[in-house]
Amino acid sequence: MLHVAPERCLATRLSGMQSIEYLSADICNPAAMVKMNITNIQYPDNTFDVIYCSHVLEHVLDDRKAMREFYRVLTNGGWAVLQVPIMLETTYEDPAIIDPVERAKAFGQSDHVRCYGQDYEKRLIDAGFNVKRIKVTEVVKQEEIERMRIDEKEDIFFCTKL
Repeated sequence: MLHVAPERCLATRLSGMQSIEYLSADICNPAAMVKMNITNIQYPDNTFDVIYCSHVLEHVLDDRKAMREFYRVLTNGGWAVLQVPIMLETTYEDPAIIDPVERAKAFGQSDHVRCYGQDYEKRLIDAGFNVKRIKVTEVVKQEEIERMRIDEKEDIFFCTKL
């Protein structure tokens, strides 16, 4: 399992599971097991059975290349959860906006490079994935949603490689 930009609470649980060969990766977090640029993943094709990447792609200049890299390193029959905040109908990005203040105005955060729209699923499909969009409430109980402060309006993008 590849866990990108590992959240401490998940990393602790996942790394302790005997049934998972776990690898955490981040471009700048020293707590991650390896340093990784997701637009140029240093592992061979078909390496990972599972990839989890939550709220990272909106920070990546070439998100489409990162999606293709995830597809490349995912095994046939493998699956990935690739979460982003969906804020618009159509994805908005402007690479000319480089000032952090202007990025915050345009994209909601100074380190974001785009606001994703409902067309995010098509980007994943274009990268090769089969995508199933799942409502959070279909897989997580209401008390867990509240406890973990999950945005129940955020769909889960469950991606497979056949």
